[in-house]
Amino acid sequence: SSWLAGLGLSWPFSFLILILIYFYSHFFFASNLAHVSAMFSAFLGLALATGTPPMLATLLLCFLSNMMGGITHYGMSHAPAFYGSGYVSLSRWWSNGVIISIVNLAIWLVLGSFWWKCLGMW
Repeated sequence: SSWLAGLGLSWPFSFLILILIYFYSHFFFASNLAHVSAMFSAFLGLALATGTPPMLATLLLCFLSNMMGGITHYGMSHAPAFYGSGYVSLSRWWSNGVIISIVNLAIWLVLGSFWWKCLGMW
C-alpha cells in the first residue's frame, strides 16, 4: 500500500486504480475462482488502507468479481462452451468483452456508488 499512498491520491482515485487493475487483471486468470482466491483479499486490504469506505470496497469488489468473467472466452466455466461451439469468434468475444466491461464499470462505479451513498451504505 505504500506505493499507492506514495502517489498522493485521494481515496476515490486510489480505489479507481485498484478497481481497474483488479477487473482487467482477469485476462491473466483462467477462472473467476482462481482470480478471486488470489487477489480479492489483497485488493480489499489495499482499498481499506487508502481510506475507501469498507462497505463500498467490499460491494464493488464482490460485484465486479462476478462481472469480469465475460470479458474473455476462458474467464468463467460456461464461456468455453459458447466459444467452442463456434457461435462467437475470438475477436468478436474480446471486442464485445471490452465494450461491455466499460459499460458495466461506468454503471457500477458511477450509478451504483451514487445509489449506495443515497441509501447510506457508505
